[in-house]
Amino acid sequence: MAFIKDVSLLIDEARFKDPHTLKKVLQHYSPEMKGSCYKVTGTFDQMESLSVKLSAVRDQFSPRPHRQTEQEERPSAQLRSVEVSRDVMDFMEHRCAGQLKKITGDSFFMETQPDASSSSVWVTFKPRHVSVPPVRIDFIRQRFISLYQRTASDLQTTSVSRCYARDLQTRFPQLLFTYNRSTQKVTVTGHFVHVAHLKEYRLKKTASSSQSPENKRPSETKRPSETASSRRSGPSPELSRDPEEEEQCPICMEPIKSSDKESLKCKHSFCRDCLKKAFTYKPICPTCGTMYGVLTGTQPDGGTMKVTTDASSLPGYERYRTVIINYYIPSGIQKEEHPSPGQPYEGVSRTAYLPDSSEGRQILKLLQRAFDQRLIFTVGRSTTSGRNNVVTWNDVHHKTSTHGGPTNYGYPDPDYLSRVRDELRVKGIE
Repeated sequence: MAFIKDVSLLIDEARFKDPHTLKKVLQHYSPEMKGSCYKVTGTFDQMESLSVKLSAVRDQFSPRPHRQTEQEERPSAQLRSVEVSRDVMDFMEHRCAGQLKKITGDSFFMETQPDASSSSVWVTFKPRHVSVPPVRIDFIRQRFISLYQRTASDLQTTSVSRCYARDLQTRFPQLLFTYNRSTQKVTVTGHFVHVAHLKEYRLKKTASSSQSPENKRPSETKRPSETASSRRSGPSPELSRDPEEEEQCPICMEPIKSSDKESLKCKHSFCRDCLKKAFTYKPICPTCGTMYGVLTGTQPDGGTMKVTTDASSLPGYERYRTVIINYYIPSGIQKEEHPSPGQPYEGVSRTAYLPDSSEGRQILKLLQRAFDQRLIFTVGRSTTSGRNNVVTWNDVHHKTSTHGGPTNYGYPDPDYLSRVRDELRVKGIE
């Protein structure tokens, strides 16, 4: 799954000494004029190549429209590490290696350092060449955070007996099986749909073994010849299914009985009980991810979302006022839906900005719905500070600065409203 298909760069013409050379470099990228800036869109590799070319045509290349902060000017700021769960990272390195490789490409490498005092890992992305603009490192880091958050939100863990693990590992290659020498249990990690497949398979195997001849009373046990014949011949004629009934359930991998068939609007079909159990985890189609019903998040209760407007305008939206959103989530005690039930969590106050345009107002209404459905925040580990048990954003990006461009979580950013609309659509808010 590709999380970032296209990247847009805003290039300020005023920062280049030779506008003619700049236009010559950009002519192959179909630039679009936005005020005093050129907007260029393409794949990450194309934009990475363009940034190298641009750095060669001016003395001091800086893709940011505003000056860097003191922290960003220090070399260490370019190599900020991300603290992540060791279990999630282990799964990603084994089952998402291709996606990680697409993120790093040939110009960067990923370095992981376990935290000896916790179950965390510090992930750092380093360039293979000395001279790399900070924005390219930040692109890599943000792409990784996006992949990590989406992977972690869908992961589940279960355990199976070691004696069954090898067979299950062959049947479910999407899952990660972790063997521990000190126990007979094997930890299984994977996407919640694949874990549901495994659990359903184990339940059916358990039910089947409980009906085997050795588990029946003598009066119920068939003669060996009858049992062998039954195994060879399969279902009796009166129980045979027509071709339509032989459609396989993507969850339990068994044929779907016509009387037990549940079809969704997206045209995918499942066993009724399998789909019901999958929907208890998340109300989406296990095959294509289409949302059904209302998704409720784990945002702590008691928060507020207050909206005001200001007469000033945002870069790129000079004709409009500014919408200011003030979020407040108080501190409290974690519930069962949170990572550490019974433990305290630290609340948060956040301010975000939108243009007071028609599209900005539409996004505001969608954000209000998402907040009411407890989807804006969650409790977990902060990807910026590395602290645990704090209220954090829940994969719906906000502009927390009025200026500075995309890398400073600010404006101008012409594609931001469409991006956040897509992020909300994934959560069933549209």
